[in-house]
Amino acid sequence: MKGDIALLGSMAVSMVAIPLAALLWAGALGTPPFASRDQGPQTSSAAAATAGEDETGEEASSRKDAEEKLTAEVEEMEPYSSPVRELKVLDRSTGRVETLSLEEYVRGAIAAEMPATFHEEALKAQGVAALSYALNLAIAQRESPDPALKGADFSADPGRRQGYMTEEQAREFYGDTADYNWDKICRAAEEACQVVATYEGEPIAAAYHAISSGVTENAANIWEGPVPYLVEADSSWDMLAEGYKSMVSFTQAEMEEKLTAAGATLGPDFTSWLEILERSPAGYVTSIRAGDLTLHGNELRNLLGLRSACFYLSTQTRGFIFEVRGYGHGAGLSQNGADYLARQGKNFCQILRHYYTGVQLCRLEV
Repeated sequence: MKGDIALLGSMAVSMVAIPLAALLWAGALGTPPFASRDQGPQTSSAAAATAGEDETGEEASSRKDAEEKLTAEVEEMEPYSSPVRELKVLDRSTGRVETLSLEEYVRGAIAAEMPATFHEEALKAQGVAALSYALNLAIAQRESPDPALKGADFSADPGRRQGYMTEEQAREFYGDTADYNWDKICRAAEEACQVVATYEGEPIAAAYHAISSGVTENAANIWEGPVPYLVEADSSWDMLAEGYKSMVSFTQAEMEEKLTAAGATLGPDFTSWLEILERSPAGYVTSIRAGDLTLHGNELRNLLGLRSACFYLSTQTRGFIFEVRGYGHGAGLSQNGADYLARQGKNFCQILRHYYTGVQLCRLEV
């Protein structure tokens, strides 16, 4: 799991374009809806608490009933006929373009983007999000090709687990648990490939991140304009996640070097160098003064390598301390939040509808 999602190529969204640079605010990353390369927690608190527990007969029966009900729900969904039947992915490390079936891609995207220790319903939600975003990108790319993608729909870096990874790479990563984890991912991908999240009849740009501030962020506070299905959603259970809070400190000299390199002119009193001017309702910093510059919170986050733009600042005699909440840009699906909801009995469709406001889940037909 990583902090933010990033794009694999050009992207079109109803009412707004989310630029690649904006989605890379997590750090050194680039991938389809992915996150930053610094690693997030590998298990949630809920996952750790329930890992390895055996299912009772009553629990197995309840799970079977829920699965049958969900299968019936999927069968009753309106169909979405996809113009995209396979995906072409540019491997940024090798420069080669790989052609993948939709299910092959979803398997690799789940493996790269979410810990296999997470609940299977969370893995399915991740799979639908990744597939929906990939279809969104592929449709846009085929209508207006970007020559840099060499005929691909988007790019990924499987060798670095960014956006997608092969079965061989996944098995190497999982080691002794490879058979169990890969089987679990394949089961999740098989179901995820039956569903696509749409808005006004088109696959959505299904942004996701590792841990929210406790409320997911409105896309209008991050990118160039509003995205109707990427608005605030309650995710207060994220505060239970391992890694929800982090602390980062900088000496006066370190901060001076970073801010001046960004073009800021600083006064003699270092305690006046930074001033938070505005926050979004979800708590993310949307405006901060840095010397004589005014920056978006995500710009400072990227400059300083913070895990989130939901941060609180204090100064001490020797420098600056940032208390950071969450991990990632905060828009769309919270991965840790999805795992928590799954462990409370929510299925992947319920999870997706919670985090993507007003979307329609459709039965995918290719």
